[in-house]
Amino acid sequence: MLLFQPAEETGAGARAVLADPAFSPLRPDFAFALHNMPGLPLGAVAVAAGPASCASVGWRIAVTGRAAHAAFPETGRSPAPLLARLVPHLASLPANTATLCHLNMGAPAFGIAPGQAVAHVTLRHASDAGLARLEQDLQAWLAANAGGLDVQITRHDHFNATLNDPNAATHVAAARQNLGLEQADFPFPMRPSEDFGAFSTHAKCALFFLGAGEDQPALHDPAYDFPDALIAPGVAMFRQVLAQVTQ
Repeated sequence: MLLFQPAEETGAGARAVLADPAFSPLRPDFAFALHNMPGLPLGAVAVAAGPASCASVGWRIAVTGRAAHAAFPETGRSPAPLLARLVPHLASLPANTATLCHLNMGAPAFGIAPGQAVAHVTLRHASDAGLARLEQDLQAWLAANAGGLDVQITRHDHFNATLNDPNAATHVAAARQNLGLEQADFPFPMRPSEDFGAFSTHAKCALFFLGAGEDQPALHDPAYDFPDALIAPGVAMFRQVLAQVTQ
């Protein structure tokens, strides 16, 4: 069965499939997904059991204080001190677990001391449990450092970690070998997140990577261009995996 999702880059596509009553009777034993990967040799395959892509979530942090005349900033409550502490705090977290993506404070003026700010922060971890701990710790830090400011957090684009089942990963590796495709080395897990991760608790999953070329621009780079040469080996991989799991 080939399955299409209603969305892919938001974290909600796979969950919508899983929540659809039509999906429950299918009860798949296995779920396989392919992702092209610049930096790997063209057509080479990388797969491994365990974490394959990270869990992540976007936080919108809205901070509200009280604006004031710029000549009398002490009469207001500025979010600036909190933001000045937040930036180095995020940088102090374990490498690649927090990214400050957007920051906006006050009005573009010179006569008003700011009373509000918005920050967008992406948190990520190799596991869902690790991501939950990151969220709990950051929420506690914000509460302890709010200093009388109102801090509201909303969650966006939540992705589950993708966990490759050993049996499913073995099927992918065997398919690669049977097709004579090159084996690629890859530092699992992939740091970006995938909707596919939501299937990890519902089936034996394997997300594998198909090399897009060692000189190919990175994913989401404006110069990236999907190599059509990957279509044939990608289809062949799925056909071979299907033949193996249905024997």
